[in-house]
Amino acid sequence: MSDDRQFDARIFVRSLTHRPGVYRMLDAKHKVLYVGKASDLKKRVASYFQRTQASPKTAALMELVANVEVTVTNTEAEALLLEYNLIKQHKPRYNVTLRDDKSYPYIYVSTNHKFPRLQFHRGARKGKGRYFGPYPSTGAVRQTLNELQKLFMVRQCQDSFFRNRSRPCLQYQIKRCTAPCVGLISEEHYATDIAAAIDFLDGKNRNVVAAFVARMEAAAATRDYEQAARFRDQIAHLREVEARQLVSRTASQDLDILGFASNGAMHVVTVLFIRNGAVIGSYDHHPRLAGETDRARILNGFVAQYYLGRDVPAEIILDAEIEDVVLLQQELGARAGHKVAIKHRVRGDRQRWLAMAQTNAEQGLNLLVSSNATLRRQFAALAAALGAEEDGIQRLECFDVSHTSGEATVASCVVFNAAGALKSDYRRFNLTPVAAGDDYAAMAEALRRRYACVKRGEVPMPDVLIVDGGKGQLSAAMTVLDELELGWLRVVAVAKGRARRPGAEQLFVPGRSTPLSLAADSPALLLIQQLRDEAHRFAITGHRQRRAKTRTTSRLEEIPGLGPKKRRELLRQFGGLQGVIGAGIDDLVKVRGIGRSLAESIYNDLHQ
Repeated sequence: MSDDRQFDARIFVRSLTHRPGVYRMLDAKHKVLYVGKASDLKKRVASYFQRTQASPKTAALMELVANVEVTVTNTEAEALLLEYNLIKQHKPRYNVTLRDDKSYPYIYVSTNHKFPRLQFHRGARKGKGRYFGPYPSTGAVRQTLNELQKLFMVRQCQDSFFRNRSRPCLQYQIKRCTAPCVGLISEEHYATDIAAAIDFLDGKNRNVVAAFVARMEAAAATRDYEQAARFRDQIAHLREVEARQLVSRTASQDLDILGFASNGAMHVVTVLFIRNGAVIGSYDHHPRLAGETDRARILNGFVAQYYLGRDVPAEIILDAEIEDVVLLQQELGARAGHKVAIKHRVRGDRQRWLAMAQTNAEQGLNLLVSSNATLRRQFAALAAALGAEEDGIQRLECFDVSHTSGEATVASCVVFNAAGALKSDYRRFNLTPVAAGDDYAAMAEALRRRYACVKRGEVPMPDVLIVDGGKGQLSAAMTVLDELELGWLRVVAVAKGRARRPGAEQLFVPGRSTPLSLAADSPALLLIQQLRDEAHRFAITGHRQRRAKTRTTSRLEEIPGLGPKKRRELLRQFGGLQGVIGAGIDDLVKVRGIGRSLAESIYNDLHQ
């Protein structure tokens, strides 16, 4: 968020995503007070703005908070890493800081031993054996060791304890060790188990998962369903504890990753900072370029203005090719005293970081659009476009219809005022149109039910009614309003237009033979787009919920491009639907037959 906009907690929370990420609480001087991670940013951040706080510490913190910044990540594991780096960098007053945070923790495997041991390690790595890490925190290592003990049943006891055993310890009794100390497993079989654990820690977990999948299917084939369920849970655990060793990758270089988002009138460039191979934070910038909407030109101007006056990392990654790339590389390199590379075609970690930066830019754009000042400007622009008085529009209602070939038809009504979305006033209508798939009849039924309540005074009267559709939906809406003697109400029908992209919408209003013309960067059009998109989201969510009640089906079946074989492979690899939901895009790509585009579709569909 930029410093010149007043922070409004309600607007901020409404605009947050449900994806995982990290949030930073700032005071009036922009100093970081607290850093936290969340599996669901919206729910976690919203909890801080309740009327009563769970602890005096949180209450004291919230008295000082003047702003909140967020960085969206792909997975909760990445959020954990970023939280660790930010706490180490800023040392926030309200965070618990570790006294022993001088180095990252590792997992050590004493491979030189006859029966190797897995153990926690911090400090110099001088001992013989294998070191895995670094990990983001002590807790992450402890959790991983605990899960590895369940999965592979290899020992974690100290050598002095191991040498002096005459009978198995409790770990053997609870099936967390195979008791090599008393010879209950051969050296050969133990070596197989420790090799599987090392493969998993090395990131070569595809073979490990495949082995568990085979054992699960074999158990199911022999009707040993209890054992098959245990293997299923082990597969899920394998996916959960798989760590991304971001800190140790590309450790010799610093990078800046630039994500870009625009809606035609407003632009956001998110700079994601990678230092020593770790994500250490991000910051949103809002370039003001009147009338300019070309991504490459905006990025070209931003790179020149942003980096010519500050330190430059070795690499700058963009999501589009810019015009002055050669000239900027030479000038920035000469000023920095080292080679500077500006790239836009990247793979691997850089591609994943670029996707993260783009996600954060989109989130930043949502926050910008939803700010108080922006909404007031948009409401005023809409009033001017519709010929109303400057303050004549204070409440908007937008309707959309969702169904699948006429099945489980649901209409949505979303409500906005000058402060943003009024979710307490949202409504859904389960519809039963005479003709399946008749969107006009469905819209008419929803409007008739809604505005009968409005006429009776049970619901506030909106200043403008917006319906998703073209002339046909406008006609259906006017017919219903005329029946209810509300034909004087301002109505706007929003059609996607031939180009079917943001900015190309056609707006139909009563009394005009041609569409209302608004520029692509018009604040009024941006407001209408926001309502239309929110109505669509609310309608399709209700439709899916209603359809799920009438038939039993997997959510995966609803995703285009995901056939039976790919669904089966996903469920096998992740141990069930919950495992698939908890996976990140990069986890999904590892499954045979799942490309990045399909992985993104799966992730987005399951996290709406």
